[in-house]
Amino acid sequence: MSLAWDLFVAPLESQAFQKALLGGSLVAIVCGVMGCFIILRRMAFLGDALSHAMLAGVTAGYLFMQILFGVEAHAPAMLIGSIVAGIVTVALISFVSKVSRIKEDTAIGIMYTGIFAVGGVLASVFSHRIHIDLYHFIAGMVLGVGDEDLWLMAIVAAIVLATVILLFRHLQLTSFDPVMAASLGFPVVALDYVLTACTSLVVVSAVNVVGVILVVGLLVTPAATAYLLCNRLSRMMMISALFGVTSVVAGLYVSTWIGKVATGPSIVIASTLQFMVVLAVAPKYGLIADWLRRRSMVPQRLVEDILGTFRYSSDNRLAFADIASHLHDSPSHEAVRRALRSLERQNLMTESAGTWVLTDEGELEAKRLLRAHRLWESYLQHVGTPLDELHNQAHQLEHLHDEETVDYLDDMLGHPILDPHGQEIPEDFMHLVPGEPVKASLLRESMSATVVEVADELAKFDVAVPSIITAGPRTDGDAIWTFHLEDGRTIHLNHDQADQITVVLVSPQD
Repeated sequence: MSLAWDLFVAPLESQAFQKALLGGSLVAIVCGVMGCFIILRRMAFLGDALSHAMLAGVTAGYLFMQILFGVEAHAPAMLIGSIVAGIVTVALISFVSKVSRIKEDTAIGIMYTGIFAVGGVLASVFSHRIHIDLYHFIAGMVLGVGDEDLWLMAIVAAIVLATVILLFRHLQLTSFDPVMAASLGFPVVALDYVLTACTSLVVVSAVNVVGVILVVGLLVTPAATAYLLCNRLSRMMMISALFGVTSVVAGLYVSTWIGKVATGPSIVIASTLQFMVVLAVAPKYGLIADWLRRRSMVPQRLVEDILGTFRYSSDNRLAFADIASHLHDSPSHEAVRRALRSLERQNLMTESAGTWVLTDEGELEAKRLLRAHRLWESYLQHVGTPLDELHNQAHQLEHLHDEETVDYLDDMLGHPILDPHGQEIPEDFMHLVPGEPVKASLLRESMSATVVEVADELAKFDVAVPSIITAGPRTDGDAIWTFHLEDGRTIHLNHDQADQITVVLVSPQD
């Protein structure tokens, strides 16, 4: 009990620790909120630029009050100077990236180092007038936070949070989709400058806590940590603010316990450690979750290969051993079982008495793969692939079974009925659906359909609209389509002519 008191309660008796805790928490909250916009807009480098440009603003504001009014370290003047420096930096970055071929990230690197150097020049030229502790400016001085600093932080926090609350919807839309925001009439550029001004205020208030160099860590790291846990901006802001406060608390206690560790770096290290822990254990986007997903993930190619094995079954039933024996590349039995369970979850397959049976949906998917496989075999034969190589090469290509690709092959080959091995190629069942208009060239033998449109070029065949036609057997090496008309006539059309008749299927038969 005494040890716990000494470690956690005794530091709270110090007024400096209390002020540091209050001031640091205020800064962490606004940094966490603004950091979410920085992360979503991919402005992390811009936050770094603003923190460095602040040196010029602080120096200019200090000199302005010191030379004109003889006032040393006037906080409002340095605050205004920092905001102006931030806005000038953003304006110059935008100008350079728009009027030249220089990309925005390069423009940021050029401008922020230039403005930071201006601050360094002012500080060195007027060193006899400027009395700023540069070490604390760089590394922070959270345990030296005074009442003035607390008031400044409180005012900045109130202004920034009020702005975010009032303009939340506008800032949210411009962060996710600035083009849509502009099309809806939102002042995107003005909102960007509002966000820049708020970021500058946050940077100024954070300098006394972690220093100008480490302020980016407090802006970016808690927000990045929350980003691994959230998909909603409002929730991300709250969790980011919470991570910021816990970073400040942990950094303060560690600095107090060890004694010789600077508080600012301790806070940022605590924030970084939080990020690393969340990166590992985040339930959706963490490394462990990703590893588990990858471990349990079933390759789509294996799933499709299993469906393809049912081409060897006459009744859509196969035992596990038969499925495994027909698979290419000899996957492990454990991988095959995972794939079968995945198919079962997708309602494509069921297990019954030790055998696996295709459902109606699974049969349709297997049929799609079979059609793709046999069309690829036909195409490969068409381009001169040796007969003994057709199956293996088609197996590699059958996974390209999106409808547009397969339909293109089917049409280019003239809607073949048999593959090179004499096996029937399934009809285009995706389009041959009752009630849907299709080209007559897709009809297989004995299929009947209603004619809904005939091209003018086929007027000589006198095919009435509407009328029922029935497909007969193909002739001349499947290059000629035969159609029986209602009036008893029979017409013979080539591929292009059959494509010029549009029909609606009446009663497709297998």
